[in-house]
Amino acid sequence: MANLLNNRFLKRETRYQFLATIIVNIITFAHGIGLGWLSPTLTKIQTTDSPLDFAVNIDEISWLGSMLGLGSLCGNLVIGFLLERAGRKFFLYLLAAPYACLWILIYCASNVYFLYAARFLGGFIGGVSYVVLPIFISEIADTSIRGSLTSILMLSVNLGVLVGYISSSYLDYHVVPLVAIFLPIVYFLATLMLPESAPYLLKKNQLTAAEMSFRYYKNQRGAKQNSMDSFQELKLAVLSQQMNNRAGFTLKDFITKPALKGFAAAFVLCTGFEFSNVFSFINYMSDIFAKSGSFLDVDTCTIIIGLVQVIGVYTSTIFVDIVGRRLLLLISTLGVGVGCMAFGCFTYFGELHDLHDYTWIPFVLMIFIIYVANVGLIGLFFLVIVEVHPAKIRSVATSISVAWMSILVFVTLKLFPLLLHFWGMPYTMWFSAMFSLVTFFYFLFFLSETKGKSMIEE
Repeated sequence: MANLLNNRFLKRETRYQFLATIIVNIITFAHGIGLGWLSPTLTKIQTTDSPLDFAVNIDEISWLGSMLGLGSLCGNLVIGFLLERAGRKFFLYLLAAPYACLWILIYCASNVYFLYAARFLGGFIGGVSYVVLPIFISEIADTSIRGSLTSILMLSVNLGVLVGYISSSYLDYHVVPLVAIFLPIVYFLATLMLPESAPYLLKKNQLTAAEMSFRYYKNQRGAKQNSMDSFQELKLAVLSQQMNNRAGFTLKDFITKPALKGFAAAFVLCTGFEFSNVFSFINYMSDIFAKSGSFLDVDTCTIIIGLVQVIGVYTSTIFVDIVGRRLLLLISTLGVGVGCMAFGCFTYFGELHDLHDYTWIPFVLMIFIIYVANVGLIGLFFLVIVEVHPAKIRSVATSISVAWMSILVFVTLKLFPLLLHFWGMPYTMWFSAMFSLVTFFYFLFFLSETKGKSMIEE
């Protein structure tokens, strides 16, 4: 498998695309650290040995979780209005500052509102990066590796989550911010070397810069004929699209059959992703293991789950451009539904009978749930969100779709600890299973494959 990836990513014409993808995903790795930091930290700050000078209650914990969604929504709105005006690189630069502020707020927290603001900034970073990075990567990548390169986004996030789990479990509360704040500096300096994407520059009639960008990402130094032919094809496709879009967006563009089909797929994907609660599991993983009676230390369980996330998205990265998006999403949604159903059944019977000898079961089930979720539902989420929309409205439609997801992030992260508190583990898990299985059946009958789809043509 390693040789397969090396042949695809590191061959001469795609190695700079791979390099650019790694550089821009430094910020998603950093974002993942912020996400993973929360789960073990919530456990610490609810004890008498809390590193903070203030206490937090169940309502404040739910707000800490859900602030991520409000920040994400704000980021979606900003990028929805400005992405086509300011360009992809502007927003790549923009992400460094709020991430640095996030860790300053965490380090200096003297009351819970500092943590609220930090989580809000974390959500803002996600709201911007989850729109601009998939679009940027899809515009610089060859079609044959676009899926794999775009799925590196979630691989990077999950690596960050794993590091966040480990660092907040074993390092002092005030040490983590001092280390993590160096990441936005490295990220900002590295992105200075990357050109804007050729399709965006062509839209702005910057033909010389567009050709230079095209050659950079294709790693073509000379004016070779095949290079010129490929660039001319891209130029004609973009100019043709520009001619069709000269009148700008109208309501009619958003109610065409392809547009409505894209919005429907995005709506179901977002709703299924959030209400299957896999993202909530990641944020509240330590609490879940504490309430399910796991046989291992909750921090150890959480770290192992973080490793499983990485393996799951790595699996997705390997197979997405081989078997396509649809099959992986079907496997993922069905697996999450079955896994959550089984988890709910175990905890339900655990309340009625002594299952002390079987406390390894919830741990194994959560490994299965998180693995299959990352193979498709998480690993391919932002790739599919970008690909299902028509080219003409892709930037705006992607922003609208991710804005809907951000609203759901707020709702589900606010509700999840309350559902655990008032409903208990079994009914919360069955609720998650229901949404995942509904999503599976929708994808089974209505989702079209987007593997190989052009990012320029409709």
